[in-house]
Amino acid sequence: MTLFIEDGAPVIVQGMTGRQGMLHTSRMLRAGTRIVGGVNPRKAGEIVDFPGAADGEDAHIPVFADCAAARRATGARTSVVFVPPRFAKDAMVEAIEAGMTLVVVITEGIPVADTAYAVELALRHGARIVGPNCPGLITLPETTDRHGCNLGIIPDGIVGRGPLGLVSKSGTLTYQLMGELADIGFTACLGAGGDPIVGTTLQEALQAFEADAATKGVMMIGEIGGGAEQDAARWADTHMTKPVVAYIAGFTAPEGRQMGHAGAIVSGDRGTAKDKKKTLEAAGIPVGATPAQAAHLMRETLRGVLGA
Repeated sequence: MTLFIEDGAPVIVQGMTGRQGMLHTSRMLRAGTRIVGGVNPRKAGEIVDFPGAADGEDAHIPVFADCAAARRATGARTSVVFVPPRFAKDAMVEAIEAGMTLVVVITEGIPVADTAYAVELALRHGARIVGPNCPGLITLPETTDRHGCNLGIIPDGIVGRGPLGLVSKSGTLTYQLMGELADIGFTACLGAGGDPIVGTTLQEALQAFEADAATKGVMMIGEIGGGAEQDAARWADTHMTKPVVAYIAGFTAPEGRQMGHAGAIVSGDRGTAKDKKKTLEAAGIPVGATPAQAAHLMRETLRGVLGA
C-alpha cells in the first residue's frame, strides 16, 4: 500500500526549525521516514543535526530557502507543513507551485478561505493535500527490512502491518482505533482532518483503499458536522467491494455547539451523528456506538472476509 506516497520517498518539512517541526522531524526520522530537507528562508544554508534519529545514527538535514530549492536539490515531491496558521496558505501555495505532489498539513486554525484557495490550486496542479488540522498519514511496510512513511504526528510503533485501512476526521480517535486493532494491523492510516474543507475527503480515502489489493477492510471514523460521511457512504454503497465499519463521534453533542474541530458543529438536523449513522447503515456500513464496539464490529466483519 502506497496511499499517495511510495515507501522510502524523499520528504521535506516546511517549518522544520520551529519547536514542533524539530520535535516531529526527529520522531519521523526515528520512524524511518526519509526526510531530506527543511524549509525556512531565514535559515537557508544551515544544517540541522538530529542525534541518533536515523536508525540510531545522527541525521544532518539541510535547510533550504524555499520548496523549489529543496526540490531541485533533493528530488522530493512530498512536504509536511508545520507552520503557524497565518503562514499556512503561503506554505501550501509555495509547495504546490514548486511541484510537490503531496502536501501534508498538520497546522490547525487555518482560515477556511485559505484552505479553499490551496485545495483548488492543488487540484489544478495535480497535487494532493492531506489535512489541514490533521495528524497526518502513516503507511506500514510490507516487510521488516523496509520502512514505511510516517508524515505528521501519528505515533510510530503502536501498530504493525496488516490488512486494514483507516481514515479518520479525528486525531485522537485515529490513535485509539489503531490501538484497539493493533493485533490485526494496517496497510495505512490517514487523518483527513476535521475542518469544513479538507484536501482529501473520506470518500477519496475509501477510493484509495478500494484500489489497494493488500487492504481487505476499512475503519472509517467520522464526527458531527458536515456531510463527508454521507458522501462516503453513498459512494461506498455503489462502488466499494471491501467491508467498511464506522464510528461517529458526537451522538450527545448539543445543537449549535462546536465540539473540538472547526467543522464539528450541528446546524438544525444537518450533520448529526444520528443522521450519519442512518445513512451509513443504509449503505451497509455498520456503525459502532463506541470505539471499542466499532473495533469489535471490524473484527467480526474481517473474520467473515478472511475466513479466520
